[in-house]
Amino acid sequence: MVEHAADAGDVLALTSDLIARRSVTPEDAGCQALIARRLLAAGFRCEHLRFGDVENLWAAHGSDGPTLALLGHTDVVPPGPREMWHSDPFEPEIRDGVLYGRGAADMKGSVAAFVVALERFVAAHPDHPGRVALLVTSDEEGDAVDGVRQVAEAFRKRGERIDWCITGEPSSKAVLGDLLRVGRRGTLSATLTVVGVQGHVAYPEKARNPIHQAMPALAELAARSWDDGFETFPPTSLQISNIHAGTGANNVIPGELQVLFNLRFNPNWRAEQLERECEDVLRRHGLEYQVRWHRGGEPFYTPEGPLRAAARAVLGRYCGGVPEESTGGGTSDARFIAPLGAQCIEIGPVNASIHKVDENVAVADLERLPGLYRELIERMLLA
Repeated sequence: MVEHAADAGDVLALTSDLIARRSVTPEDAGCQALIARRLLAAGFRCEHLRFGDVENLWAAHGSDGPTLALLGHTDVVPPGPREMWHSDPFEPEIRDGVLYGRGAADMKGSVAAFVVALERFVAAHPDHPGRVALLVTSDEEGDAVDGVRQVAEAFRKRGERIDWCITGEPSSKAVLGDLLRVGRRGTLSATLTVVGVQGHVAYPEKARNPIHQAMPALAELAARSWDDGFETFPPTSLQISNIHAGTGANNVIPGELQVLFNLRFNPNWRAEQLERECEDVLRRHGLEYQVRWHRGGEPFYTPEGPLRAAARAVLGRYCGGVPEESTGGGTSDARFIAPLGAQCIEIGPVNASIHKVDENVAVADLERLPGLYRELIERMLLA
């Protein structure tokens, strides 16, 4: 059964409108302008923050007291070949109670639910204490350089305060609300070039093979036990993702070796500490090398407190049990907001289809999300 998406309620209509905008990262394709028009009409103050080619929107309501920010993104990953999808990824379609389209779960559904929740909250509580806000970017799925990273730096310089942050990343596993994410690991990537001397394989004494030289150091890094974990965080892990060398001929010793590796790390570490530890190993093995580091983000963790307690209570009603509290998964833009002093959690729809062909969200879950977010806002600002 196929229905017209725009016929089934406010959050569904807005999600469908957002999906129809081809906002492949870092494009926004008018999503934020649409959101700003709605929130301006609801009495929000909207600020467009553009860095490079990236659009960012900050919309706030209220003034005195603590600030609760909802965090999301309007960009999506590329859909891949159209013929692999059962329907056009940018033409939202409902089949058997499920909305299909790129971004349905990650995360235009959550962004639409944020907007509807905010509209309903300020309509019911126009003089609410504190401040409620929405921050969205079009640079989460891409390089994440000119999005929330830059916004957070601008906020730091002007003293913008965020006390609590709820990110709408699709966190649920099987049913809406069954997982509450209370932190994320940090990510640190390296592009390592080990320099040797090219030569003929028959005359190894006249060359220096960077593969042979690097192997003991790489083996040591890969085998190292970095720590035993941190509270609910798993142990820090280093994974080598690519090794490349050679000219394509089997009788040539290459002149250099390139290695890509990444560390996912818990709060036992900061990025600069891990960089030093890795380079100590490289130097100890006598390598001639250059390394380019990319600090994707530090780990963050929200300890037990009012935000986690409120989220646990709300999610328990939605999922019918006690939600799992997790620090797993990859990264999110909350890693840039947490250093501002904010407590950060992540709550969103089921993530089974994200980044896949036929990405989707259950219409019933989507229509429950605004109420879930509104209840969280009320518990934090009105309690």
